[in-house]
Amino acid sequence: MASFVRRLRQPIPGAQPRVRFEMPPELEQDLAAEAEDESAGPKFGSPGPRMSAQHPLYVGFMGTAGVGIALLLYYIGTNTAQLLLWIVTALFIALGLDPVVRWLEMSKVPRPAGVAIAVGALVAGVAAFFSTLIPTIVEQVSQIVQQAPDWIRGFMNSDFFRSIDSQFGVRDKISQELDKFVKNPDAMGGIFGGVVGFGSTVANGVFGTLIVLVLSLYFLGALPAMKRWGYRLAPRSRRPRVEALSEEITRSVGNYVIGQVCVALLNALFAFIVMSILGIPFSVLLAFVVALLAFIPLVGGMIAAVVVILVALTAGWETAVIYAICYFAYLQFEAYFISPRIMQKAVAVPGAVAVISVIAGGSLLGVLGALIAIPTAAAIMLLIKEVFIVRQDRH
Repeated sequence: MASFVRRLRQPIPGAQPRVRFEMPPELEQDLAAEAEDESAGPKFGSPGPRMSAQHPLYVGFMGTAGVGIALLLYYIGTNTAQLLLWIVTALFIALGLDPVVRWLEMSKVPRPAGVAIAVGALVAGVAAFFSTLIPTIVEQVSQIVQQAPDWIRGFMNSDFFRSIDSQFGVRDKISQELDKFVKNPDAMGGIFGGVVGFGSTVANGVFGTLIVLVLSLYFLGALPAMKRWGYRLAPRSRRPRVEALSEEITRSVGNYVIGQVCVALLNALFAFIVMSILGIPFSVLLAFVVALLAFIPLVGGMIAAVVVILVALTAGWETAVIYAICYFAYLQFEAYFISPRIMQKAVAVPGAVAVISVIAGGSLLGVLGALIAIPTAAAIMLLIKEVFIVRQDRH
């Protein structure tokens, strides 16, 4: 048995290690050798003077090349917008999981094992969450569908609808429009096309989720190497400063993601407890909506409150008022006690800048833009503070 294990450990005859493309080493002796070669004189003679930057040929060529590169980048960006969105999402998730992987590394866990543990825990948590939530959502949505005819029937039998129908003939007009819609083949084809479009949207969503998960795994595993490559692109004299600023930015983004997840979960948990106590219908579905909206900074909690209050009105205005008082009180408690303690190591952005950045990010990239707006604003403010303002103060 021991000899068999020893044979398995031996390399396969003729096998070679896989070739990896790596950054050339940064060695002082190599730089000194290059300096000695230059002092000894070039082998093929001294090069001539460089072309002047004001030369018409140089200006025309560089201007044409710059316009061509700009048009090429615009074409690539417009035709790969979905891919770029997936890449940004995966990088955002990788930066959010990086503090967990670093903590595992400090606990003597190898980085590959830490990446596997972090990603596995994320996937398991999301899968368990949705496996528990989806049946309840389906049940409650089916209840809404079943109760919708009773709600419509009750509204049509109400005195308000009867008075409107007697004046404008609303019931007959609705019946005529429904008959036209059913007998119209284009409308029925549009419904079928909408169902097919919904199916393709779901398929694209599942495919995008897999792509984002795989990219997050690769980004998280190669994040140190990616940082080293990025630092080598900076001039040698400025690499320590570039590295310090980049580490601060990535650390702030990672802490922000983790902190926002904790805040959203606490928000949804509180909303679910209050809704369960007050007997508000569809509490699980609404808690899921609250958790999603809580990821949107500043305005997400207000939107979630409005949605739940509108549903709570079906149980009575007293229930809606009590829920509004409890939830808005929690939002104040969260703003002054929970968020400052969770986000104290994340980002610090003034309120006006946060509002403007969230609106701008949401307008450009939707929900993802609103999520990454505050970390992006924090990174820009850090660069302005440490680079531009410092340079201005010296003059």
